[in-house]
Amino acid sequence: MNTWRRRTVRYLKHWGIYARHLIKWMVSSAVIGLLCGGIGTAFHVGVEMVTEFRLSHSWLLWLLPVIGLAIAAIYHFLHTEGKGTDHILEEVQRGDGLPFLLLPSIFLSTILTHLGGGSAGREGAALQMGGTIGYHTGRLMRLDDEDVRVTTMIGMAAFFSALFGTPLAAAVFTLEVISVGAIFHMALLPCLTAALIAYGISLLLGVAPTRFLVTAPALEPMMMVRVVVLAALCALVSVLFCSMMHTAHRLFKKGFPNPFLRVFAGGAMIILLTFLAQSGDYNGAGMAVITRAVEEGRAFPTAFLWKMLFTAITLAAGYKGGEVVPSFFVGATFGCIVGPLLGIPAGFSAAVGLIGVFCGAVNSPLASVFLSIELFGADGLLYFAMACALSFVLSGYSGLYSSQRILYSKLKAHFIDARTNAHHAGEGMEKEQ
Repeated sequence: MNTWRRRTVRYLKHWGIYARHLIKWMVSSAVIGLLCGGIGTAFHVGVEMVTEFRLSHSWLLWLLPVIGLAIAAIYHFLHTEGKGTDHILEEVQRGDGLPFLLLPSIFLSTILTHLGGGSAGREGAALQMGGTIGYHTGRLMRLDDEDVRVTTMIGMAAFFSALFGTPLAAAVFTLEVISVGAIFHMALLPCLTAALIAYGISLLLGVAPTRFLVTAPALEPMMMVRVVVLAALCALVSVLFCSMMHTAHRLFKKGFPNPFLRVFAGGAMIILLTFLAQSGDYNGAGMAVITRAVEEGRAFPTAFLWKMLFTAITLAAGYKGGEVVPSFFVGATFGCIVGPLLGIPAGFSAAVGLIGVFCGAVNSPLASVFLSIELFGADGLLYFAMACALSFVLSGYSGLYSSQRILYSKLKAHFIDARTNAHHAGEGMEKEQ
């Protein structure tokens, strides 16, 4: 009888531990999901409103350098200079901490960037705002450092989901983007829970999820070969995009050490580029161009090159936003042009290009596969999965986020633990052979 009682007590203690942790994560996920859903909706509405206003008042482009000075002033006076998405990743990796004022800094600055016509997306802001909300929520709940890193991830997933309406991709992307090759599986439940809550709040408040209408061709060998070729080309485009982004950052910091002069000069360059391109398609996020490429199969042949240049200058100069939607733009327009040359329908090749370039740029193949399902449906799943797998490998160790860690080689089952952009396929091969 005593043995039975001891076993019962032991089992109850065992399940009590699980119950306490489950309650902790469900409460934190609910709080963070509600906050990110509400603030994310306000942010989405703000970006949409200023974008519509800019499109009907083209003269706002001339104010971009002055708007840039306002952005630099916001970051200077709120003491958040130099803080970005890489710092969110570093908080999860090392527990470096995040200033609360990063939230209003990136919120206001991204809206101002879109108002003036800077080329940027929203997800960089989403990761920064969500991560900041999650971090400080964890601190207010008096969680320990390890748990606060998880609440930071929960916030990233929730805010991303609120903006794009892709809760599964948002949750998996947050787990995958931190350290390529190692995933905190225990964070899947709270991240997905918060992402679903934030998604529900955004729907309730009238934010339509991002979806595209595209018809996938039937699964057959020759079409798969064509998709493989396109995916390989998308990997190269992603490397070029990342290289342009990092090179622009280095050149701007070296050429314009003063952040106020840097952002003013960058704004002037964007004005000049807009007139050289003779199009406003490359200002702002460019969602209309992405939709046109995927749903109508139409894109300007050099649109992807223009978008890379506009985005690299905008973000290197100090304007705020994100790189993911520009990567969508680059991939969709590139795929739309190159796909038909390979015998792939233009709309579907634009969708494959979007996913392929995104995957190569962020080194997150599983999240990219889930993103393809949520954006385009599951009909072309095997094509998208092959494109993601190939783009991930062929993009090498380049990436948009320099704080991202790649723990395992893309060529062998070999532990490397290198930062993105600091390792290449040739390093260490002599020792491995």
